[in-house]
Amino acid sequence: MAGVLSGFAVIAVVVGVGYVLGRRGTLGEQGGEVLTRLAFTLAGPALLFTTLARADLSVVFSSRLLVTALSTAAVGAVFVAAGVVRRWGVGRTTIGALCSGYVNSGNLGIPIAAYVLGDASLVAPVLLFQVVLVTPVALTVLDLSGAGGRGTVWRRLLTPLRNPIAVGSLAGVVVSTAGRPLPGPLMNPLTVIGDMSVPAALLAFGMSLHGNPVPGRGPDSRLVLLSVALKSLGQPLVAWILAKAVFGLHGPALLGVVVTAALPGAQNLFTYASRYRVAESLARESVLLSTVVSVPVLVGVAAVLG
Repeated sequence: MAGVLSGFAVIAVVVGVGYVLGRRGTLGEQGGEVLTRLAFTLAGPALLFTTLARADLSVVFSSRLLVTALSTAAVGAVFVAAGVVRRWGVGRTTIGALCSGYVNSGNLGIPIAAYVLGDASLVAPVLLFQVVLVTPVALTVLDLSGAGGRGTVWRRLLTPLRNPIAVGSLAGVVVSTAGRPLPGPLMNPLTVIGDMSVPAALLAFGMSLHGNPVPGRGPDSRLVLLSVALKSLGQPLVAWILAKAVFGLHGPALLGVVVTAALPGAQNLFTYASRYRVAESLARESVLLSTVVSVPVLVGVAAVLG
């Protein structure tokens, strides 16, 4: 219980500081955009590289990861199906699908895993799955649906290699697979740069809240409510059914996969939406609302399965 509350408290404070900065105009009109670019093009890739370079990739091959992958695919497919039927467009549908199943496994998932589940490493499979597979695929779709979609066949095939988030993730996987970590003089500066990623994303997110409508009441209200329902209720429910009925998980293992599935949408989804200038209000409102809703959901999951 303490882990859930402390994790949310940290996020709330930093986002609140960002809101104050945005309201006072401390960083200027372009402050939020600069922070977003910093997180997307430099700090984010550095964080993903250092995280994956030090990770044990053997955790990828586990039943827990299969539960995460299948539950993510299930809720994402529901949103994509709705997007196709309602003709929401590739960009909005992609961002909405991410908001429906991409969990905050970093700055919120790690402390909750440590305090609620007793082992911070339990969130590693989710983190690896998202940064190695989900993020590159989603950002490639966004690239190809916008300006990045123009050009030769080779340009299209090389789209992931022009995306800094994908490059940082893939480079980290290569280093980890090689089993030869980079020396301190190279890794330490990257670690320092990567440490700016989460604060920059949270501050930019907080700044974006100033002057915008209450979550769920903007022009994308239906998309927001659908993504929040899928993220906060649908994904943990699907994870529980799969873990218990299909993979036979129980006890701490069952609690672990359901808790991670119940985590809210990640703040870096707003960073992606801002970078591609698509569905920014959808990402902002969905992440904020899912974060609020996830508090009672996580407390309830911990109480029932803990």
